[in-house]
Amino acid sequence: MKKLRWAIVGVILLGCAALAWLSPSFGPWAGVDEAVINKFAEQAGRPPREPYVNLGQGDLQLFFFLLAGAVGGFVAGYQFRALFPPRGEQIGD
Repeated sequence: MKKLRWAIVGVILLGCAALAWLSPSFGPWAGVDEAVINKFAEQAGRPPREPYVNLGQGDLQLFFFLLAGAVGGFVAGYQFRALFPPRGEQIGD
């Protein structure tokens, strides 16, 4: 069983290495805004526009969205007992 696991790990690592080796031939990868959002905007007949809050190039906006989700998840986890009290208990008792 251990040999099978190591074989699977080896195949996965080999596949990742092959993908990394071939990726420069694919050219630069488009961000989500270019690959998805602009395509749907053009199909709907609306030209793409600049974002309301322009945070620069790349996926910096997605990073800030991830950071806000992590902070919100931490706050919700910290306040879990206040948000979801056990049955029979009320806030302020």
